[in-house]
Amino acid sequence: MYVLLLKTQLKPGSFGAFMGAMGVNAAASVRDEPGCLTFDVMRDRSDPDRVWLYEVYVDEAAFEAHTRTAHFLASRPLVEPLIERQEAIEADMLALNPSR
Repeated sequence: MYVLLLKTQLKPGSFGAFMGAMGVNAAASVRDEPGCLTFDVMRDRSDPDRVWLYEVYVDEAAFEAHTRTAHFLASRPLVEPLIERQEAIEADMLALNPSR
């Protein structure tokens, strides 16, 4: 499985607008994409303008397919202006332990 962890520093005061667009993208990803197993959005407790995205796909091809979906493409012009910087970690899943 392919995992993407994104550390996203938002511009001050943009959290609400970011979540308006990212919430739609995250929900549609797990609802409409068979290859997307998890798409979690978390707010950092130490910095209210830092958001973490945790995404799990069956493989890298499923992630690439995600980047071509209508919901992903619609979210990009909405969220990109709100992001100050973003760091990505790509990983291979060794153990998936869902409790939901």
